[in-house]
Amino acid sequence: MSAVHLRPARSTDAGKVGGILSEFIDTTAWMPRIHTRAEDIGFAGHMIEKGWVTVAEDAGQISGFVALDHEDIQSLYIAARARRSGIGSALIAGLKEKAARLSLWTFQANTDAQAFYMRHGFETVEETDGAGNDEGLPDMRMEWKRGAQ
Repeated sequence: MSAVHLRPARSTDAGKVGGILSEFIDTTAWMPRIHTRAEDIGFAGHMIEKGWVTVAEDAGQISGFVALDHEDIQSLYIAARARRSGIGSALIAGLKEKAARLSLWTFQANTDAQAFYMRHGFETVEETDGAGNDEGLPDMRMEWKRGAQ
């Protein structure tokens, strides 16, 4: 894998960003599909329009993205072909350079994500039964604070 380049997403990236999100949903058995793939692209475009999205490019292709609303990570997804290659770590490191605190929600079924975030210093601060999210899946809030480790 070549060097990863992080940059702010452009409106023309919505298809690729939405495609990465759709790919995760389509390849994750426990994840229900509650929106169409077109809606995933529209959602990606909405996050990009708000200025939340940073993409990771590798060999000229978008390999992953993170969406940050102030201190809240709204999304972090990596293309299947690029998982476990350091792209997620690069995206988190980029956020940590600029933040004193980060917070996110992940599903309790997503044990890979939990392990990833714990490796990066996040701790579980809240768990729910999923009644408050669209998917209806039990979830958890995790936080990272500079200097907490």
